[in-house]
Amino acid sequence: MAELSDKHALVTGGGTGVGAAIALALAGVGANVTIAGRRKGPLQEIAAQAKNISAVIADVTDEASVAAMFAGARKTHGPVNIVIANAGAAESAPFARVDLNHWQRMMDVNLTGVFLTCRAALEDMRSTSGGRIITMASTAGLKGYAYAAPYCAAKHGVIGLTRALATETATQNITVNAICPGFTETPLLADSIANIMEKTGRSEEETRAALAGANPQGRIIAPEEVAATVLWLCAAESKSITGQAISISGGEI
Repeated sequence: MAELSDKHALVTGGGTGVGAAIALALAGVGANVTIAGRRKGPLQEIAAQAKNISAVIADVTDEASVAAMFAGARKTHGPVNIVIANAGAAESAPFARVDLNHWQRMMDVNLTGVFLTCRAALEDMRSTSGGRIITMASTAGLKGYAYAAPYCAAKHGVIGLTRALATETATQNITVNAICPGFTETPLLADSIANIMEKTGRSEEETRAALAGANPQGRIIAPEEVAATVLWLCAAESKSITGQAISISGGEI
């Protein structure tokens, strides 16, 4: 297991779901952790679970807010060595009904937010001894899903950005990788289930079974499985792993 007591990790979208699981896992192996998000309540709930987790309010779609997020993180725990660009959102609609506002919302939080977070991360990593950048993509970055074209486009963009940045930083002791979970047990999934139920009349059990069916193992991914992959990528032994899009999906292709 990774031992990260000398590291400072910043996790965007760290108040719920996958981000919260990652923050707690990093704190559990000794890292100082800053969690960021737009809602104070969920952030405080996670920060209260470990003395080495602190919280900062931030909007990753806003350049000034991202700069303030890193400044606040540095003030509490020093330079940032690990960045998990996890903040994201999903909306669904038939492609013909996607308006420009829907498209822009998906680009802003899922792609531009990752760009702004990764760009800000480089300052600390280049001034110290390197670091780890992990972006949260999705199986939607590896394939297409009906009724989710803007989300898929944004997540494909995240993987492209990740691979480009990994190449650019390969000689700087900085690794950059994307994680691509399948359907994962998070509040985002709960919202999707509710939306599908409303539009199709299916029961929750039927809806969950349909989503689990996309996974060849026939199940929904647990956030802790994603967190375990983050710990592996942060370990010293993973220094040669960069530019990868790692699918956590039970074999979904």
